[in-house]
Amino acid sequence: MIAELQLDLARMRSAPVASGPVLTGRVIACDGGLIEVAGLPLPIGSLGAVESEDGGESLAEVIGFRAGHSLMMLLGDTELLQPRAVVRACGEPGTVRVGEALLGRAVDGLGAPIDGGPPVDCRNSWPLAGHREGALERAPVMQPFDCGIRAINALATMGVGQRLGVIAGSGVGKSVLIDTIAGHAVADVTVVALIGERAREVSDFVARHMAGSRRGRMVVVAVPADHAPNLRLRAAQYATSVAEYFRAQGKRVLLILDSLTRVAHAARELALVLGEPGAARGYPPSALATITKLVERAGNSARTGGAVTGLYTVLADGDDASDPVVDTARAILDGHILLSRELAQRGHYPAIDVPASLSRVMHDLAMPEIAEAARRLRALIATREDNRDLVMMGAYRAGSDTVLDRALELSGPIDAFLQQPRGSAVNLADAHAQLLRVVPDA
Repeated sequence: MIAELQLDLARMRSAPVASGPVLTGRVIACDGGLIEVAGLPLPIGSLGAVESEDGGESLAEVIGFRAGHSLMMLLGDTELLQPRAVVRACGEPGTVRVGEALLGRAVDGLGAPIDGGPPVDCRNSWPLAGHREGALERAPVMQPFDCGIRAINALATMGVGQRLGVIAGSGVGKSVLIDTIAGHAVADVTVVALIGERAREVSDFVARHMAGSRRGRMVVVAVPADHAPNLRLRAAQYATSVAEYFRAQGKRVLLILDSLTRVAHAARELALVLGEPGAARGYPPSALATITKLVERAGNSARTGGAVTGLYTVLADGDDASDPVVDTARAILDGHILLSRELAQRGHYPAIDVPASLSRVMHDLAMPEIAEAARRLRALIATREDNRDLVMMGAYRAGSDTVLDRALELSGPIDAFLQQPRGSAVNLADAHAQLLRVVPDA
């Protein structure tokens, strides 16, 4: 206890002290979580502390302005908020604190620890919206990335610096797949953003992964579903800023964001509060633009040699593959893995729909014989699934289709290759070797 107090005192001594006056304003209106503040002209993205009736303070973020008044969204609840409450400017507008001290820690969207540990002492600042780089400053994807999932390593090989989406409906296995990749992927630093998920899943993930040898290479940013929409959105931006910071140090970072749909939901709530009309199935244009801005921040850096490999889960609401969020993500990402509810119901894990999944960079990364073997295996799987009902009814006569005959002959080895026990990992080299054994005549 004394040691922690000494650390806090040291942080206070080294903290910069503003010499100018502290800007303050007063609450003049409140509509749900949106408050209108007079006398506090702050840039969008700035934070303010709102005094409550019991003498405490609640943080709020500036999301717009109207008629000279700042429009702020509370990062918490509106309980004990009263008219004419004082609002005090705090923090550095548009920036967040990042640094090596985040490694091995679980924090919320404001960088405050949620793992029961001491405050995170980060000395470096980074823009919450990131540094926008020119298109030619992004290095191409040239090296394969080992994610630990055999079907992905062999049939939809990822690359270092790629942005890949995992698309599925609810309860099909996205979280389990992401959990396996987070525990076995090869990266210098892994940043995991759990946005809008159940609090139980957050605590379970932290308990599993924030221990052992990998803890010192992992950062968890988590904001459960019951928190304010701007805090959920801020957590996604904060996790991406942390990944960018480590990329600037020349490290290879794996950024896992679960889920991109929850980020779009949060952006939709904020846009609707500000009066922006819904367009695509209720999503305002700015909500879908948020996805594009977030995804484009991942990638390789030609300047530092670092990389952010992005893995984003996308929840298909109602299993609708034409959902606006799914369409937007699929268009901007460098590939996608589609999980099938039908396969999941058969007990097939991971429930990857191989013919519907692809990696747009695989042919630039894989050896020609591996790419050819993957193509042949994908064709066999597609032929077998297309004729599954015909075969199950006994209406198919052997010899009518040589490709289907071959697919049925290799059905057992194919299923054994595609399935993988939960929590286990298969590295890139082993996945390629096993692929060549399944289709030796490739």
